[in-house]
Amino acid sequence: MEEIEIYLDTAKEMMEGAVSHTITEFSKIRAGKAMPSMLDGVEVEYYGTMTPLNQVAGVTTPDARTLSVKPWEKTMLQEIERAIINSNLGFNPQNDGEQIRINIPPLTEERRLQLMKQVKAEAEKGKISIRNARKDTNDSLKKLDGVSEDLIKGAEDDVQKLTDTYTNKIDTLVESKEKDIMTV
Repeated sequence: MEEIEIYLDTAKEMMEGAVSHTITEFSKIRAGKAMPSMLDGVEVEYYGTMTPLNQVAGVTTPDARTLSVKPWEKTMLQEIERAIINSNLGFNPQNDGEQIRINIPPLTEERRLQLMKQVKAEAEKGKISIRNARKDTNDSLKKLDGVSEDLIKGAEDDVQKLTDTYTNKIDTLVESKEKDIMTV
């Protein structure tokens, strides 16, 4: 039935969205290598408005352990430095008057374990979103009028297969991120 296909497609889109969101959240968790995305959550006060750092400065990685932040307006140096310090990322920015350099310290074992807890928490959020998509879809399927129970049962089985597929994708992402974090 066409209605069932629409519900299945919607469930698939919602589950893909959950996986995409999990990937985005994982990219914010640093694994000891310098990446411009580490500063994605930092906002700077720019003429009275809180603005994402990447809209007021260029963020680059000159080497594997260093981030370089070069503001487009020199007057923003102090403001950017303050925003990085206040972001609770644990960075110690160094301002040389032209740009800000951030040395990324190697991760301690304790910090690696903290990051893994963070990864697992984000993964669980992703899995919860997937399970919610399954529940919403199954509830919608049960409310369909004029559709045989066999068709609904078959559609619920398809939803469960989608749930398993996307949950496994998140598990694979966790394994990959764990290797990334735990490799010294």
